[in-house]
Parts: sequence; structure tokens; C-alpha cells
Amino acid sequence: MSSAESMQQQAEEFRERYNAVREQIGRVIVGHDEIVHGVLTCLFVGGHCLLEGVPGLGKTLLVRTLAQCLNLDFSRIQFTPDLMPADILGTNMVVETPDGKRAFEFQKGPIFTQICLADEINRATPKTQSAMLETMQEGTVTAGGHRFVLDKPFFVMATQNPIEQEGTYPLPEAQLDRFFFKLVVGYSTRKELATIIDRTTRGVIVEPEPVMDGHEIVKWQRLIRDVILAEHVQDYIVRLVMATHPDGPQSLPVTNQYLRWGSSPRGAQTLALASKVRALLEGRFNVSFEDVRRVYLPAMRHRVVPNFEAQAEGVESDQVLLEILEKLPEKADAAAYAAEGA
Repeated sequence: MSSAESMQQQAEEFRERYNAVREQIGRVIVGHDEIVHGVLTCLFVGGHCLLEGVPGLGKTLLVRTLAQCLNLDFSRIQFTPDLMPADILGTNMVVETPDGKRAFEFQKGPIFTQICLADEINRATPKTQSAMLETMQEGTVTAGGHRFVLDKPFFVMATQNPIEQEGTYPLPEAQLDRFFFKLVVGYSTRKELATIIDRTTRGVIVEPEPVMDGHEIVKWQRLIRDVILAEHVQDYIVRLVMATHPDGPQSLPVTNQYLRWGSSPRGAQTLALASKVRALLEGRFNVSFEDVRRVYLPAMRHRVVPNFEAQAEGVESDQVLLEILEKLPEKADAAAYAAEGA
């Protein structure tokens, strides 16, 4: 079998296994196909996900169902203003040894898991929120002078309520940037609501079946990084990110008018990896422009900061990003590129 045939076969196998997970989630979760796809994309590239939506839309149920489908350890942390970092990471406890002496022993907190639901993360104080930074970036926990490595895959899905903001602590930009995607969960349709009532009020309990384990997920994470990203598509990703930088060489008028800060390099990394997942799901081993466009909003909406004018006029970051996506050409101007390089 040639290398091309082997890659194509692996792409087909990934799509088949990915859809098997989605099918099991669909037995429990009604609708929200794009949200489910976004969450799975984060998981299969080794990223983390931030879900924003009003209470009762099934965000917690989605994560619990995902853990069951993937046969992974699951823990839930309910963030409250009185939650302390030790409540998440763990703490040193005095224990009695077999010989009757006393010693300190580290008791691991709920972050020592594989899928962690950080429920209403914006309700905790900044000090407690910052306890998640090392785990999300490095996959490790440092406590009591010791460094602990978390099991792989490790996936954090955080939720926040956009309506009730009193007594909450908005996530700082540095922490927002560590989330791979920010997904906005909307309301269900008329048909979906009817299905939800049928499933939840008739005493019928549907449990998803485990179809994948951690070792297989790690294997797919390696495969995704092998997907080909051609130079001209990579340059499109670079220009899309640079187009969010106010007064930058690639900025558009809408950028300069409404954005205060643009995306970090993590935005480009996210676009590249998420596009590779889209390519595999389409049965291809190379990324297209359309793959990039389809993941642009969830990858970038939390990485740009609107300025005062945008806030005063009620212009959301999604509106700015959609205009950038519409007006930025796929192919770069060769003369402008040479002048910029000089």
C-alpha cells in the first residue's frame, strides 16, 4: 500500500470512529450538532473548550455523556466565590504512617481527571481561576514543591452564564486565550424541544455506550498533526489572524474601527489544527480554504477585544470577525507580501 493510500485509509477510519462517538452522544443530546462537533474537535486536538449559554441547555449533560462515550475519568467542579485553589488542585494533609509517625501526604483534587467540567467558571475569584492555568497549558499540577503530570488525554470544558453577571469575575484574556474554542450554545428548535420532552418525561433512560478509550484518542491526536497544510492555506491563516491586529499591515477598516486588541499566535495554531480535523472529516488529508473558514469564529471570538466604540454601538466581536472573513481574499497580493517582508 502506498503512502497516499495509507493516509486516505487512516482519514476514513478517523471519520468512522469520530462519527461513532457523535452517534452515541446523539442518543442523549438533542440537536446542537455544531456544539457537539466543536467539543469533539477540541478533544481530538488536545485543546480545551469554553461553552457560553444560559442555564438548562444541556452543557453539563453533554460533558458527562462525552466522558461515558469515551470511557474516561470525569469530574465536575462547581465554581463559587468561596472556592479556593486547594479545592481544585488538592492539598497536603497530615496522615499517620504505619510506624505511628505523622507525615504530610498530598491529597489530589478533582482536577486530577481526564475530562473536567468547570461549571460557571466566571463565578470564582481570579485567584481560583488562575489555579487552572498550569493544568490547561502544561497538563501538570505543581503543589507542595512537587510537580504532578496529569493523565492524557486531559480535557477541560468550562461553562459560563452570559446573563447573570452580578457577583461574577470575567475570565482574563490570558486565560481565555488558553481555550481552543469558545462555543455559544443557543436555544433548541421547536422540533428539538418536542424530542427533549419525549425523551425526558416518559421514564425512558438512554445510556451511551463507550466506543473509544484514551489510548485511541491520543493516536488520533497524532494523526491530526500529520494532515498536510499547504503553504498558501497556511498564509491565509496567518493573514486572517493578522487582520485582527489594529493598525497592522493586514488590518482592515473594520479592525481599526472596532478592535482594541487582536489575536495572539495561539489563534493561528488553533485555526491550523481545527482545520485539519475538518479536512479529515471530509475524507481529505489536506486542508482547504473552506476548512479554515468553518472554524474561524469559534477559534477567534474570544481572542479579540472590542474597543469602546464597538461597545457603545453594540458591535459584537463575531460581527467584526465575519466581516474580516468576508473581505479578506484567500490569495495574498504577491507585491504587498514582498514589500512587507522587506
